[in-house]
Amino acid sequence: MIEFKILKKSKKSNARLGILKASHGEVETPAFVPVATQAAVKMLTAESVKKTKTQILICNTFHLHLKPGERVVKNHGGLHKFMNWKKPLMTDSGGFQVFSLGFGKDFGINKIVKSKTKGIIKKGQQPKLLKITNDGVFFTSYLDGRKLFLGPKESIKIQEALEADIIFAFDECPPPFAEHAYLKNSLKRTHAWAKTCLNVKKSKQALYGIVQGGRYRDLRIESAKFIGSLPFNGFGIGGEFGNKKRDMILMLKWMNKELPENKPRHLLGIGHPDDILSVVKSGIDTFDCTLPTHYARHGIAFTSEGRLDMTKSIFLSSSIVEKKSLDKNCDCLVCNNYSRGYITHLLRAHEATGPEFLTFHNLFFFNNRLEKIRLDIAKGKI
Repeated sequence: MIEFKILKKSKKSNARLGILKASHGEVETPAFVPVATQAAVKMLTAESVKKTKTQILICNTFHLHLKPGERVVKNHGGLHKFMNWKKPLMTDSGGFQVFSLGFGKDFGINKIVKSKTKGIIKKGQQPKLLKITNDGVFFTSYLDGRKLFLGPKESIKIQEALEADIIFAFDECPPPFAEHAYLKNSLKRTHAWAKTCLNVKKSKQALYGIVQGGRYRDLRIESAKFIGSLPFNGFGIGGEFGNKKRDMILMLKWMNKELPENKPRHLLGIGHPDDILSVVKSGIDTFDCTLPTHYARHGIAFTSEGRLDMTKSIFLSSSIVEKKSLDKNCDCLVCNNYSRGYITHLLRAHEATGPEFLTFHNLFFFNNRLEKIRLDIAKGKI
């Protein structure tokens, strides 16, 4: 189980400073949660991840079920021992894969889209590679093409075997562009699955319910009220939020107003640097995102000067710029020891150390930003 204590509530916004206590340690909130999909943060060892000031990680139930399988993980003593991570862990339920391997794959989109198009996906419509039913979802494995079924009972059973500190209820992460009638039906299914997850869970792990509803205010509020009324230990907020950032912040405020104040709130799969402060001000305590690690593998560094494409030849020019550290305001081991020119050389030479350095720096940058935000909340600046 977990304990959550709010240390201070902002007088200027809905931001709050807190402590989340789990069996594997404490997390100072608000906090960023790096993604370790297959029990690993890509490019880094567990020891390196700890040095980025990371407090907690999130792994993925669906992918770990496929490989190596929850039995293998359990035989190693659970995820913490399997991946040598001694701090708190979350596991996502597999609900996001209902979208990413379904309509997301069909339309070639992720859950964040800029188009204003609506209503493309109608009530009763099914993705090509999976079938969504009221009992759960029939998937086609991307490894060998075999059929597999994942529902609320199966998801909880797998997550219990993985033994993370915090687990999530199985849900349908709905696609962008879905009409209201589709989302209404999807929400009914997600709410039923939430109750099933509570009923079948046998472990002492903390269980979070997930609020859905797409970009529709009435459905978001309905979901927040329903999920908030159930005896979950915390709450996740999932799905997509429309094509404007201000719409997302408004929706977060609506939902957080309906959720119990004394329990933690986690935002699933959102976390661009430009959004972090607004997300915290809306009342979110933790959030996960692949952005810092994904961008690092493509040569992008997040710095106090903005986003830098370190694959550009300018960083190898005969000027002073290539001799500078990645970020003069960062004291991570990469910025303290290596120049921009060297990092660019590694990337352009396709050396694995280049993406490794950027992954380390980006995670440190995100965690450092959250550390400063916590300090500003404590001082009453936010």
